[in-house]
Amino acid sequence: MAASTRSRSDSVSPLADPGGSSGPVEHMARPAELPTVDDIAAAALRIAPYILRTPVLHTPELDARAGCSLLFKCENLQLGGAFKLRGATNAVRSLDEASARAGVATHSSGNHGAALARAARARGIPCHVVVPVGAVAAKLRNIEEQGAVLHRCAPTLAAREAALLKVLASTGAVMIHPYDDARVIAGQGTVVREFLEDQPDLDVVIAPIGGGGLVGGSALAVRAHARPVRMIAAEPSGADDAARSFEAGTRLSDGPRETIADGLRGSIGVRNFALLRAHVDAVWRVDEAAIVAAMRLLWERLRVIVEPSSAVALAAVLAHREQLAGLRVGVVLSGGNVDLDDLPFKRN
Repeated sequence: MAASTRSRSDSVSPLADPGGSSGPVEHMARPAELPTVDDIAAAALRIAPYILRTPVLHTPELDARAGCSLLFKCENLQLGGAFKLRGATNAVRSLDEASARAGVATHSSGNHGAALARAARARGIPCHVVVPVGAVAAKLRNIEEQGAVLHRCAPTLAAREAALLKVLASTGAVMIHPYDDARVIAGQGTVVREFLEDQPDLDVVIAPIGGGGLVGGSALAVRAHARPVRMIAAEPSGADDAARSFEAGTRLSDGPRETIADGLRGSIGVRNFALLRAHVDAVWRVDEAAIVAAMRLLWERLRVIVEPSSAVALAAVLAHREQLAGLRVGVVLSGGNVDLDDLPFKRN
């Protein structure tokens, strides 16, 4: 599989977006600055009453398959089934009373929408979620069960943004971007902050990347750790704008979005790309067959059902055995919201 690497010594302007096209709602109602390590620490305290500290699992069978020691941070077991609750809760709990009164709104293919709905419900404020036609049914059920108002649109980013603008105008809600938001990124960074507290001797952390909220926050947490740890992002070859951006040194938001990993189809955000350039060691691509095989392997050996987006991280590990041989590797399993009647490895 293709790999992208680059020295972290490259300079980066925190909010520079050379060559990247920002959508019409991409910078609305969000702090302008990049998050910091201190923001992650503050987020960890703020969200602790509302989330689970997820377990770390290990099995010797997968160690033998990968040629390294694998530790899995199981955010698939988080409330709502995904890490997204962390960032959404941090964003919602960061709002003052006046801002929160009209509620929050976002666009989402599923997990962020469900997480924001859960966080809003816990605070007692309204939530509106623009969802594309064709989103995973299990994820839509999660959103509806948390009491959010759904607004359906065509399955394109332009349609999602246009629909969200209408919702914001009609409701006065605060927009919480799915990933390009300093508060969201800081909340997602608590995943790896916890991981390194529980497993301080990791050599590498690998996490899936789509919009980049998880990887951006994780990279900040890794850089704050007491000992050197490599941070690697894993991405589907069919939606590889993060890898291409990493290689080019400029944010590229175009390109295909053809992958089974529906949670990784978003374009990398502006803040997220700045963090990627500054703090990530490599971006590894994986193909569709490898994603499905890793998803099945996690069920067979670890006894967990994860989304294809989660399985991307293990697929990348298995495709880069030589680079990881003998190391202690932390793998973030980002979510587990799948349609059990339509598991992809059952179709193969």
